[in-house]
Amino acid sequence: MTGLQNIALGAGCFAIAFIVSSFIEYWLHRLMHYSQSIGKRHRDHHKRNEGQGVIGEFRDYIKGGFLVMCLPFFISFPIGLGWLLGAVVYAAFSAYAHQLQHENPTKCFWMKMPVHYVHHKYNQWNHNFGLAVDWWDYVFGTYKATEWLTDEELNQQPRNYLQLRWW
Repeated sequence: MTGLQNIALGAGCFAIAFIVSSFIEYWLHRLMHYSQSIGKRHRDHHKRNEGQGVIGEFRDYIKGGFLVMCLPFFISFPIGLGWLLGAVVYAAFSAYAHQLQHENPTKCFWMKMPVHYVHHKYNQWNHNFGLAVDWWDYVFGTYKATEWLTDEELNQQPRNYLQLRWW
């Protein structure tokens, strides 16, 4: 295989891993809402209504999925590298998006409505399970459009995209 083919293969695996990671995150979040044993820590998260900081969230996402992130290396190095990078980039994006939605949801420009913020604010136990993206909520019928921009959000002190808890 040529170098260009390896790069294309790695890039394709990156994209697939990014999408698959978002799918797994969506279903794990749903499972946490339905399983007493798996969801205990998550219920505490709902009571506190705060993230662990971007680094803390990222650490948990990596810890939970590291084995799956590395398995494709047994197929080939370009596939493994593309897959690992796609999964790690999604974990970083999701950790950032999760924290941002808890602290500054108006900055989530890539979604019409910050689904995780709304999920918490309106105690939507059966809706809006996405953390970083809302794709799967649309696909599986759990997206619930909600008027979320109230005076509370509109009157927040202006902050930039990096002004949030990192650890």
